[in-house]
Amino acid sequence: MPKQPSRNTRPLATQRVAAGGVRELYLVRHAIAAERGPEWPDDDLRPLTDRGIAKFEQAVAGFANLKIVVDEVLTSPLVRARQTADLLASALADSPPVQVLDTLAPGHVPARVIEVVARIARGRRIALVGHEPGLGELAAFLIGARRAIAFKKGGIARIDLESGVDRSSGTLVWLLTPKILRGLAE
Repeated sequence: MPKQPSRNTRPLATQRVAAGGVRELYLVRHAIAAERGPEWPDDDLRPLTDRGIAKFEQAVAGFANLKIVVDEVLTSPLVRARQTADLLASALADSPPVQVLDTLAPGHVPARVIEVVARIARGRRIALVGHEPGLGELAAFLIGARRAIAFKKGGIARIDLESGVDRSSGTLVWLLTPKILRGLAE
């Protein structure tokens, strides 16, 4: 008897997550923001530039073309990160909810970030929007690397965690620069 085709049309990675095996983290560095200086003396309030918005919209279009499902977006409270999170969520098919997470602001150690994410995250596929160097340190913490992973502004990394959210339990699946993401949009 011939084998019947599978009715499940979701990508394999999504099927595996639905089965409860893996938590996917998408680490997203905020897009290009206004420079620090007299115009923006409060670093927390620096917004994305028009160029940063336009470039990130193109990058997110490439990310969306990967047919990735994100259940929720957790973001730093700083303006540039919140704007990036909103752009990301609005471009994805399911428009996941965006929640501010204070521990994604600069100055928090990776162990504390992961502790809070593990406690509040409801989904299995979570985007975390933040800043350097903290985001790179978090990536290194999750995969057991000795040095921080460098993120370009608007870059996105996928780290899969096989057993909850613990130090060194992650696998870096990919790290895409904004240029590569924009190329995927074409």
